[in-house]
Amino acid sequence: QVQLVESGGGLVQAGGSLRLSCTASGVSFRINTMGWYRQAQGKERELVATVTGGGGSNYAYSVKGRFTITEDNGKNTVYLQMNSLKPEDTGVYYCNAIGGPYGNYRSYWGQGTQVTVSS
Repeated sequence: QVQLVESGGGLVQAGGSLRLSCTASGVSFRINTMGWYRQAQGKERELVATVTGGGGSNYAYSVKGRFTITEDNGKNTVYLQMNSLKPEDTGVYYCNAIGGPYGNYRSYWGQGTQVTVSS
């Protein structure tokens, strides 16, 4: 089975930085898209950033200029560099990957990593 494991979350003061990483294992197909979503308790999950196999990236407006998403050449690891963190960035950050053989693409999720930004 495909597993996505996140790391790098923690507690940081406002204005600080964190770098999240996500590695997909058990993958026997090419991953087309990887990204990050976040969710505060009692709130809906929201998109943070995605990167496609073609190299394109997409960011939520609220994180543009502060967060950067990158992936390694093998496309099985994705990073999220978070700078100038704000308390409103607090939440559980989930890694997402989409891939599979032609005609059978599926979406996979990691277990999440907690990011807490203190004021």
